[in-house]
This record gives sequence, structure tokens and C-alpha cells, in this order.
Amino acid sequence: MKTSKKLVAGLLTAALALSLAACGSSEKSGDGDEKVIKIGASNVPHAKILEQAEPILEKEGIKLEIEPYQDYILPNKDLDSKDLDANFFQHIPYLEDQIKSNGYDFESAGGVHIEPIGIYSQKYKKLEDLPKGATILVSNSVADQGRILTLLEAKGLITLKDGVKKSTAQLKDIDKNPKNLKIDTKTAPELLVQMYKNNEGDAVIINSNYAIDAGLVPTKDAIAIEDSNSPYVNVVAVRKGDKDKEEIKELMKVLHSKEIQDYINKEWKGSVVPVNQ
Repeated sequence: MKTSKKLVAGLLTAALALSLAACGSSEKSGDGDEKVIKIGASNVPHAKILEQAEPILEKEGIKLEIEPYQDYILPNKDLDSKDLDANFFQHIPYLEDQIKSNGYDFESAGGVHIEPIGIYSQKYKKLEDLPKGATILVSNSVADQGRILTLLEAKGLITLKDGVKKSTAQLKDIDKNPKNLKIDTKTAPELLVQMYKNNEGDAVIINSNYAIDAGLVPTKDAIAIEDSNSPYVNVVAVRKGDKDKEEIKELMKVLHSKEIQDYINKEWKGSVVPVNQ
């Protein structure tokens, strides 16, 4: 029985198509097995910590996509809109404030480290040298102000009213201010380093992630620094219910590992303190 050239060509074409389809299916299946976490993070120390975790997670079949951010607003907006699977830049009181203010349906997947905030000055080498009426520039983030006032109280510069919850304290909650310090809350946190470099104000209180990113060493350059037992633990935030996903649980396992905690201690020498929560 003779087979026409057209029939042979058709059979060859069909076989080639099936072969290509099989290859495409295999590649797709392989990609589908790999879990991906797209996580937003501040440059320092958050993104650097995640970069150390990246190859460890890759061995577990999890690809970590790190998206850097320079501000405190967009990472939560992008997590809410599902442009991110998680973010890592904020401490617990800030996360709680953002949930309350914006109605975000978020939760913490776990704490990773503390960044003790510091008081910096180009004009004075010691905190006690601050004169009466000195201006202290601080973050305009309401969630940061309780922490800042707690620091000022701990260093003996002010006292807060009895019964005030320190984490949510505001300027109106100051009871005594013996040096009549002027606490200026007009500056966005990411701009405070530049204010310090410009020699503005008598002192500037700067979040350690911005200080470190600008080349400052909080434990050396600050004239006073928050104690390492601060409750302001930086956490990985996710949408509610996602902390139980296997890839998120694996991420937290790696971030709490001795390898990552040793890296934090070695890299920042007390300016960033690892926790396991």
C-alpha cells in the first residue's frame, strides 16, 4: 500500500507538534514546582538579610524575589494589592498602626531583629551637653513618636504622664521637659539623615536602617542609643492567613536560623540585634 507524500508530511508535522507540546508541558511542570516569594524590603538591613537567606531557600525549592523600597508607605500598599507576597521593613507598633489606620488585613509571620534607634548630633558629643531650648528633629510618623518619647524619657530628658501607654505616646503626653526641648515632628523618617548631614537642629533621632544605609554606625556615631531590649521588633508581614503557607514558614525558619543570626551579629555588631520570635 502506497503512502502519499502529503500524508507522511502531515504525520511528521503532527509528531513534531506533539514533541514540542510535551517539551513545553515538562518545562511548565518544572516551573510550577518552584515556589516564589516576592517580598518588599528596606535596603538595609532588611534586603541584605534576605540576600543571605536567598541561596538557602533556593535549596529548598523556594525562589526569593526581593523588591527594594525607600519609604514606609508603598510596601504595605503593594502587599495589600497583592503585588507582594510579604514585606520586611516595619516594627510591630508601626504594623499595628497601619492595620488600624488603613484597614489592612495583615498579620506578622514572625520577628527577625531589632534596630535600636539613635540620637545623633553634629554639634554636641554627649547627650547631657544639649542646651536648654535645643531643637530635636524626629520622624513625622505617629507610630514612631511613642518610641522616640520613650527613648527621651529613658535618657532623662523628659518624663511622660502617669498611665500613658508608652508605645502610643504623643507630644501632648509629655509631663516634664526640664530643658524645654523643642521636638520637631515635621520630617519624614527617610529624610532625617540628610537633616543630620546638613547640621540642622541640635540633635536628630534616626531609625537605624536609614542611618546604616547612609554609612553611619549607630553604636559608634550616635550620642545615645536605644537599649537592645526594645519591644520594636522588625517583622515579616503577610496577608492574614498566609503565615501558614509552607514557603512563608520556611522563610521564617531560615531567618531564625543560627546562620542568619550569626550574620546579623557579625555584620552590624550590635547596631542590629537578631531575635527569634
